[in-house]
Amino acid sequence: MNQLAQRLTPLVSYLADERAHTGGWTPGIRTDEAALSAMTAQDLWALFRAFVNTREPIEPDKGWLKDQDALLHDIIADRGITAIDDACVIPSATDPRLRLWRGDITAIRADAIVNAANSEMLGCWAPGHLCIDNAIHTFAGVELRLECARIMREQGTPEATGRAKITPGYNLPATHVIHTVGPIAAGHPSDRDRELLASSYRSCLDLAVAHGLHSIVFCCISTGVFGFPQQEAAEIAVRTVRAWLDRHADTSARADRSGEPADSDHDSTPTTPTVIFDVFGEADEHIYRQLLGIPGNQAA
Repeated sequence: MNQLAQRLTPLVSYLADERAHTGGWTPGIRTDEAALSAMTAQDLWALFRAFVNTREPIEPDKGWLKDQDALLHDIIADRGITAIDDACVIPSATDPRLRLWRGDITAIRADAIVNAANSEMLGCWAPGHLCIDNAIHTFAGVELRLECARIMREQGTPEATGRAKITPGYNLPATHVIHTVGPIAAGHPSDRDRELLASSYRSCLDLAVAHGLHSIVFCCISTGVFGFPQQEAAEIAVRTVRAWLDRHADTSARADRSGEPADSDHDSTPTTPTVIFDVFGEADEHIYRQLLGIPGNQAA
């Protein structure tokens, strides 16, 4: 048994024992000590992720949590962490405030990454699902669902489309996660869907400034299972972000000249955040390269 398997085994054993008492999803295979000791690190990781994805937001044992945090920290470090100033994060040729990066959003160090959430705001519950919501919650650790559950209990209602919430990033390289619920377009967006998608981008930027953040990494909101066409979604994203940055920069400039906020409805700050558009696939990369005026074929 290699070192990763040795570290995963007690974590998975705890989760399996916990699930036997709480009920819920089970893997349909043996999870006793003998069975776990015979598994590969890859199988143990898949089992760990599945248990975490389907785990209710309840406080775990502190020792278990400490071991989880250490493991996730090491796994993320071993995969490699990208900084927003690395050469692979490419500035727009037409707007230096905007950058493009193709890669796993859980591997970038920034003040905030954006999670494409659902209205429950508790992450993806499908074991091992390869959506961004699942990945962010997996690598942040169980603390993220706990914090999201606390926020939603206080709110008392599902999160509205086009709004956003901010949490710590926990074990992620990003300091914060901004969660937003994009519109469900099912391939045919309405004018209301277009406005709600723009609202998601503005809400995330508003939160970033309110919390003094200097960089924010956007995923492609609503273009996955929510079915917003990629080209149109990207056009809305870039147009909305540029307009928000222009307006905020103008507000800040007027505040600097007057010594007072120029718009009482918006916070003033001397700087606007650097915005990185993160894409995962070739098609999205091609679209954003065209919109940002970046030549070539590779952004990773």
